[in-house]
Amino acid sequence: MKRSTSAIGVICMMLFACNQTKQGTVTHNVKNHDELVQFFKDWRKFNQAEMTDGVPDYSNAAMSKQYAELANWQASLNAVDTTGWSTSDRIDWTLIWAEMNGMDFEHRVTRPWERDPAFYVWFAPDLTDVPEREGPNVDGYIEYAYFDKPLSAEDAASIAERLNKAPQVFEQAKVNLTGNARDLWINGTKLIRAQSDDLVKFGNRVVEDYPDLAAAAVKATEASNQFADWLDSQAAKKTGTSGVGKENYNWYLKNVHLRPYTWDDEVLLMKRELVRAHTALRLEENRHRNDPPKKMQNADEYDRRMNQGVDDYVQFLKDEGIFTVKDYAEPALRARIGKFSPPPESGVRGFFGEVTYYAPISMRTHDTHWIELARRKLEPNPNPIRAAAMLHNIFAGRSEGLATAMEEMMMHAGFMKDRQNERQLIWILAAQRAARGLGGLYQHGLEMTHDEATRFADKWTPWHLLPQDGGTIQWEEHFYLRQPAYGESYLIGKIEIDSGWRIIIEACGKNFAGDGYRQNFAASIG
Repeated sequence: MKRSTSAIGVICMMLFACNQTKQGTVTHNVKNHDELVQFFKDWRKFNQAEMTDGVPDYSNAAMSKQYAELANWQASLNAVDTTGWSTSDRIDWTLIWAEMNGMDFEHRVTRPWERDPAFYVWFAPDLTDVPEREGPNVDGYIEYAYFDKPLSAEDAASIAERLNKAPQVFEQAKVNLTGNARDLWINGTKLIRAQSDDLVKFGNRVVEDYPDLAAAAVKATEASNQFADWLDSQAAKKTGTSGVGKENYNWYLKNVHLRPYTWDDEVLLMKRELVRAHTALRLEENRHRNDPPKKMQNADEYDRRMNQGVDDYVQFLKDEGIFTVKDYAEPALRARIGKFSPPPESGVRGFFGEVTYYAPISMRTHDTHWIELARRKLEPNPNPIRAAAMLHNIFAGRSEGLATAMEEMMMHAGFMKDRQNERQLIWILAAQRAARGLGGLYQHGLEMTHDEATRFADKWTPWHLLPQDGGTIQWEEHFYLRQPAYGESYLIGKIEIDSGWRIIIEACGKNFAGDGYRQNFAASIG
């Protein structure tokens, strides 16, 4: 691997780089950061698909128009003279630049409205643990978890109105989906059928209180099933590859996700993480060879250990001065505890379920995600550019990287010193992320199909906790096809977080747990 500069260094170089884009017309005259903020707000409006009677327009005409107009936005941004601006303000410029590159890549390469049936999922019932729903998604889709519960009559009516648009959305999708990406097509069809199941469950939950909403769910279910049937009828014709290729991937890493690595670099780093995790796990297993790990067995044990895990983690963060623990941290973690689920008759509960039942504390560290989301809601960044979730999942390395870093870092900090199960599962978490990430890279490098990537991840995840035919890896490897750069973001992001922490710790000297460290940590993670 060639020696790489840091991500921060790449961003700084990009501030002065010439952007190779189509010729456009300068339509916005931005002279200072305040005007850049307004430009950003206008840019975000431009990103939204035009709506016709509540249905987003992704027709060929609409997308051609958007792509043609993108050149003017890029020209306007490139015309901004950032001489004399602060580093922070120039980084804001770069974030907008990266988003514009992301739109350019969508039009030139991925074209999800044309190649990806899952793009048209219209109903998402569950909350995601990152700033915005993963993957490219159709504008206007329903994020049910974002509505206050219990539902108000107004919200129920709003959801019903949008569910009633599902038939038009899916009919348009049949026209737009002309691509030939087989793995995206086959696995996208599965997500559409999963949407149908979600809608049935949702309708059954709300039928007593909101019969009109339940009726809309039935209508959307029928449309979803018909769409899935149509997708199945077209599947035999889909024979093309789904990955973007190494050259496109390298461009995307540099110009959209702002990473200082190439496809080859990231493969090498993932291989190293995989070997490191397996070696560390075997040493832990040998150390505790006479005390094999045991799963939680009943609801009482589950409730006790999960709640104790939250208490212990929050107290550890406070005692060790890792970062300032706000009042919202504990309830944010406790809300994700869930309930005991008996083991299935065969197979596993799902990878993260198995990890939790073996080692409930291990996933509490990763659940730092939920502290982050609470912070975004209750203490939003005053800068609108930083407060918004970046498009194209550019936030992945930051969000997934920090959550993943907290697992191993807290283990090294002493959080799991008396918990042998936890340490073993931390290394299993690292191994499966490396295996998953490699699967995603190999798919986009056109070296593996989706099926081969899932088998690879199964093979290299210890204890057979990630079976190839299980829902976890099937979904993950499909998602990594849909969203380049995400599969490896957990560990690549962790590597960048590690680098950032090193800089902060050096600046703070021996006062690692002091106020200076905590303030620098908070500032660095944005």
